[in-house]
Amino acid sequence: MKLKHIVDIEKFMEAVDGCTGKVELVGPDIRLNLKSKIAQLVGLTNLLSYSGGEIEELEVVAYNPEDSIRLLKFAAGM
Repeated sequence: MKLKHIVDIEKFMEAVDGCTGKVELVGPDIRLNLKSKIAQLVGLTNLLSYSGGEIEELEVVAYNPEDSIRLLKFAAGM
């Protein structure tokens, strides 16, 4: 799924932390496990450094259907 215009990174990470299954950040040359704190730091730091503080679009794969719903609810509440 693609999430757009993520401004509140902290709330996004809270939504990811609430997921029970595997959640990955997908990019052209990389696939990061967002359930891993170190991967969160590395991946989001790189994204934020290029985006000026707001993430325009993010492709996320959630392997548990309930997690997909959780992330879509996060996106709808932005």
